[in-house]
Amino acid sequence: MSHNGAVRVCVVGSGGREAALADVLARDATEVLVTPGNPMIEGSVDIPPEDLDADLFVIGPEVPLVDGLADRLRADGQLVFGPGADGAVLEGSKAYMKDLLAEAGVPTAAYGSFTEAQPARAFLDTMAPPFVIKADGLAAGKGVLVTDDLAEARNTVDDYLSGAAFGDAGQKLVIEEGLVGPEVSVFVVCDGQRGVLLSPAQDFKRIGDGGTGPNTGGMGSYSPYLPEGDLAGGELERIFADDFIAPTLAALRDRGIDYRGVLYAGLMLTADGPKLLEYNVRFGDPETQVVLPRMTSSLLNLLAQAAAGSIEAQPTFADDAMVNVVCASEGYPASPRTGDRIEGLEAARAVPGVSVYGAGVATDDNGAVATAGGRVLSVCGRGANVAEARQQAYAAVERLSWPGMTVRTDIAAAAAAGAAATTAGL
Repeated sequence: MSHNGAVRVCVVGSGGREAALADVLARDATEVLVTPGNPMIEGSVDIPPEDLDADLFVIGPEVPLVDGLADRLRADGQLVFGPGADGAVLEGSKAYMKDLLAEAGVPTAAYGSFTEAQPARAFLDTMAPPFVIKADGLAAGKGVLVTDDLAEARNTVDDYLSGAAFGDAGQKLVIEEGLVGPEVSVFVVCDGQRGVLLSPAQDFKRIGDGGTGPNTGGMGSYSPYLPEGDLAGGELERIFADDFIAPTLAALRDRGIDYRGVLYAGLMLTADGPKLLEYNVRFGDPETQVVLPRMTSSLLNLLAQAAAGSIEAQPTFADDAMVNVVCASEGYPASPRTGDRIEGLEAARAVPGVSVYGAGVATDDNGAVATAGGRVLSVCGRGANVAEARQQAYAAVERLSWPGMTVRTDIAAAAAAGAAATTAGL
């Protein structure tokens, strides 16, 4: 894709991830449209992607990917970054993903998949806690229970398989051994043959401080995640490229799948080495907001090359850090309250090094920005290290308010303490 002429990019989606994608793509694109977008994303249009024309389509969320949007756009002659429905099954079915990992020899947790409660409960009885139970289908990042309580695990099996918890998405489930260790999120941009790794991040899934309460889509994140010990100095990236990504892409190709999009890998750094928790088939939210803005190379070129089936660019990143603190609605994730006017947006944006990305937002009757979803805003601070970036993010969060605004106060706290203890810029 040449930058000599005008370049129009269409981003599909409406959340904080899409806001960040649009922001970074706009560095090189002449025009960025976001459909359906939201009132805080410039270039938002309420036009179906199939009715738009662009030089590159970038599909944000998993639901349209699983539904085959990339296939329909490609059939129409468009250049698309995002897997077809065949590749998106990696996220659309946890059982399919685990079977592919086993076939490819990718290190992952031991597992079983079930459609009936009795064998599922019997499998649970053979395992040691923690117990991990996942709905097979799409559950918006919420269909996972991790518990040390066998009774709760058995009850959850019944809830999922009966359809009570997640409808059809839960009528097949996967039970996994619980892995222990720090988690890391890695985005891999794939062109069907190979993948290039972006800067690693870490996210915070549970609603409450200290990792308490129910799982959410993610309450915050930071990047770069800097592993210690044996995995420092690029060793994690090398192991991941050789032992995870190469065999995964080979297994997909063996199934006739030309995977052009991002593989978002959740890894657990266990005492036995890195193991894959799961793949998602799109950029992660809230990690996108702290990884992509740190790119010093062209995101547009990289995604266009991947979509065309031949990556030549090697992504580069600034040696600073970003921290994303998610501001959520009262009642999230179970039943978020919406319709409250958001105060302090301009004041928050005025904090140096801060970007505020709109996610679950709408315009109220007076034209003001109001809450319209569970995760409302991603408040991203940037600084020389995690400690500085975190300070900026929370300074901006303090300027925001609406009734019942929910925020974790400990996002990246441990990493910031480590950054403060070492010299800046490492």
